[in-house]
Amino acid sequence: METREYADCRKVPAEELENRMARFRRIMDRRHPGWRLAIFAGRINMYYFTGTIQDGFLAIPRDDEAVFWVKKSYERALEESLFPNIRPMRSYRDAAQAMGSFPCPVYMETEVVPLAMYQRMQKYFGFTGFLPLDAEIMAIRSVKSPYEISCMRRSGEIHRIVLEERVPRVLREGMSEAELSAILFNIMMEEGFHGVIRFGMFNTEMIIGQIGFGESSIYPSYFDGPGGHVGISPAVPTLGSRERRLKKGDLVFVDTGCGVDGYHTDKTMTYMFGKKLPDYAIEIHERCVAIQDEIASRLKPGAIPSVIYNEIISGLEPGFLQNFMGFGNRTVKFLGHGIGLVIDELPVIAQGFDEPIREGMAFALEPKKGIAGIGMVGIENTFIVTADGSECITGAGRGLIPVY
Repeated sequence: METREYADCRKVPAEELENRMARFRRIMDRRHPGWRLAIFAGRINMYYFTGTIQDGFLAIPRDDEAVFWVKKSYERALEESLFPNIRPMRSYRDAAQAMGSFPCPVYMETEVVPLAMYQRMQKYFGFTGFLPLDAEIMAIRSVKSPYEISCMRRSGEIHRIVLEERVPRVLREGMSEAELSAILFNIMMEEGFHGVIRFGMFNTEMIIGQIGFGESSIYPSYFDGPGGHVGISPAVPTLGSRERRLKKGDLVFVDTGCGVDGYHTDKTMTYMFGKKLPDYAIEIHERCVAIQDEIASRLKPGAIPSVIYNEIISGLEPGFLQNFMGFGNRTVKFLGHGIGLVIDELPVIAQGFDEPIREGMAFALEPKKGIAGIGMVGIENTFIVTADGSECITGAGRGLIPVY
């Protein structure tokens, strides 16, 4: 059976791949005029440039055609990718014999490439050292094309349907957090979810997100976000607890990623199960929603992320800032983050991000606040920056959906 008989994929258009490569070469020429070779071995950037994820690497010489060297599966790469120059290899030796040596520093993804991989490549290519290109690739990935935005819009619609319409119908007294997690995953797959959420953060694992009932949603977590969760066990501190069961009066906190064809959206929705939360908790939640709306109104081409962050934070009174964007000493120092092929892309709505926002950027905004005895209230939605401002692509729900 030939590969084409069972392959079922949406190919990244050739023009899209060409534009990405041209943008990368331009930024490298501008920032590093003497560069000679860039290599991508991380699966996310490999997909970005070639439209397929295989065992291999992408070599981009400054003065020659880029080559996608594939160890496995070469056949699948040919079937899935419209990249113009895909070649098979048994080992790095084959690629080096064809390309020649490069006795110069090589530019690589220093955030994701293991040192052992670099050393094996160095053996055959003769590199004299390595330099990072992480900032360059993240810069070009931060501005989405119409093709990428179309994938994110499809993901955003799945997010809206699942969290605003379907989750309220499956919540029932006595179910565990782990049970809700499993049901939620199945529902997302039914609606078209691509089945995994990806992060750029080192050693970060998550199936679909953080699910918590009541104070589980402010439980300590290694994950760099405002929410928390207990998870399955110390060995797998993700999904939800098998022991914590839903009871009347619980806040239900659901913070999930979603994705279509590799591109993600991020959304948090909360629910009041069985009865209303106390008025003060509802007021805090509504304040967080208003903060989201205020940030969204400022997402315009030319705006500066750090300025948005500082102005929003400086406008909040000290009492509200306590447990804002986390709980206790576990608060985070951002209000939103870029999103795309991974959940945590650049730029970030935080101090230190001083480059202007551009049309085509995408942000997940997530103002949240932990409340003792209640859990994590607040909201998160994904926004696309347009020429005139921002557009929410994950639904209009305001959270604290009553389920009783």
